[in-house]
Amino acid sequence: MSPPPPALAETAIAVAPVRNSGSCCNNNNNNNNNNSKDRGKPKKGEFKHDPRHPLYLGTWTRSIPSKDAGPTVDDLDEPHLKRKWAILKDHPEIEELYGHDASTLTVAIVSNAVQIALASLFSNVLAGWNVALVVTAYVLGGSLTSLQGVLIHEATHNLVGQSTVFNRWVGNLSNVILLVPIAQSFRRYHLEHHTYQGVEDYDPDLPLKWEIGIIRNNPVFKFIWLFIYGIIYISRGLAMGRKLSRWELYNWAWTGLCDVILYRVVGGRGMVYLALSVLFGYGFHPGAAHFIQEHYTFHNGQETYSYYGLGNYFWLNIGYHNEHHDFVKVPWSKLPEVRKIASEYYDSLAYHMSWWGVLLGFITNRLMAPQSRLVRSIYDHSYARKYYKVPSPEARQRMLETEEQLLP
Repeated sequence: MSPPPPALAETAIAVAPVRNSGSCCNNNNNNNNNNSKDRGKPKKGEFKHDPRHPLYLGTWTRSIPSKDAGPTVDDLDEPHLKRKWAILKDHPEIEELYGHDASTLTVAIVSNAVQIALASLFSNVLAGWNVALVVTAYVLGGSLTSLQGVLIHEATHNLVGQSTVFNRWVGNLSNVILLVPIAQSFRRYHLEHHTYQGVEDYDPDLPLKWEIGIIRNNPVFKFIWLFIYGIIYISRGLAMGRKLSRWELYNWAWTGLCDVILYRVVGGRGMVYLALSVLFGYGFHPGAAHFIQEHYTFHNGQETYSYYGLGNYFWLNIGYHNEHHDFVKVPWSKLPEVRKIASEYYDSLAYHMSWWGVLLGFITNRLMAPQSRLVRSIYDHSYARKYYKVPSPEARQRMLETEEQLLP
């Protein structure tokens, strides 16, 4: 492996050489993969080693708004499942970290209680403190509501308890102060994101074409886009055109009931505080910066990024995104251990240290825009997943020996 790169600069514009073992395929920007079905099916029993091994970084270059019309196109599968297999061959002990963290439920209960208490305070005690209400809604309310999103995320992966039904209701509980029913829809679409990362028409996390076309690379539009990112995120799910599932209907009924109860408890002014908290917490806020940090391409060849700053202490290690995608069965409290155990992998990837740097860099950096993503077709994803394999230890050793022979 290559030596570890430095952390990305706070303005998120660092560019470093791509660190991988080469690629078999043409990864030029903005190809529409018209020729992807000409790859041909290998003979029976014939497989190739994935050329991205062991870090699973590509040779593609990131999309540049001033030069490229859309996201970069890749012709290999998403990298995390194979990197997981590669890491487990070296560190099988990581499987011992799989499980649940019941303390997540306590965090959900306490954060709900604190936010409702603040809403009641501004409704019943600080009735005339309008500036304080707005400031508190951003600083405290936004932090607490974005934390609820992290809790819903943990419940989505069944990391709070053993039962799926139990985890679904932890998600609903975390939804109480968000006013809008998102827990079960997030669960549905987020699991698809893990399965089909970057796959066009399958990954709900990808920006829509109208987002790319309207926002372009305008700093003012990029700020507005970030400010209403929570609304944008919901619109992507709606654009999938899916019929509401049974659990999504439960979520709608539960949220409607909770909203009625909340209104009776905190009044109209308290509901305004809660609504502002949601708008701020899922917009231009450090607690929402992980939406940009995670998969927007700050680096050539790397489509997922972690954040290792202090915000992980409050937001339950949501920044450890490479580790999470590689090992979705590990709860938030043990993700730092994954990085520590497999440090030769994760310390060789580019990462962020400042969520403010991510947000401000995204707005001011002319190299970043909503199109700064990597996409792939479902055909190429499926083909590479089936026919490009993780090398065995013996094959991996032969690959390393070959690379050494090629060195000057």
